[in-house]
Amino acid sequence: MTITPTSPRLLNLAYLSLGSNVGPEHYLPAAVEKLRCVGEVLRVSRVWQSPPVGYVHQPDFCNAAVLLEIDLGAAELKREVIARIESDLDRVRDPRNRSGPRTVDIDIALFNEDLISIGGNRIPDPEILIRPFLAVPLAEIDPTYRHPQTGETLQAVARRLRPHASLHERHDIRLA
Repeated sequence: MTITPTSPRLLNLAYLSLGSNVGPEHYLPAAVEKLRCVGEVLRVSRVWQSPPVGYVHQPDFCNAAVLLEIDLGAAELKREVIARIESDLDRVRDPRNRSGPRTVDIDIALFNEDLISIGGNRIPDPEILIRPFLAVPLAEIDPTYRHPQTGETLQAVARRLRPHASLHERHDIRLA
């Protein structure tokens, strides 16, 4: 059966980026386990460590990506699932420092092939095209996915950004 653009989509593909610089060896695997309770985790990337961006006086971040099949729309996923998981995993938001340390941060980087805005956040996340810590894990979970705005594959984006990145794999943190 082929789903045409006018048919309702029963299941959605959410490409999630995960980050942590407070206890990432605990919080990143815990976030993936909680995501398994709300949808089907189809793929999980390796964990990559990189220096912080913005507020640099904090520990390095560990980043990963998850491909989640879910029967919710992007807004519901963000509002009902991600907010609850972040709260359950001790996420505290500092309104004075949006780039500060965190136990876990889950963002919708891509959602199907949609171009949408949720609460001021754009999907696809514009930083995919400039931040290796986003592009590399996303390329691992779906290298042939074409960016809805540029047509560039995630693999091509990651290859373009990787040589300029201070990324190294964290072999000690397993998410699968």
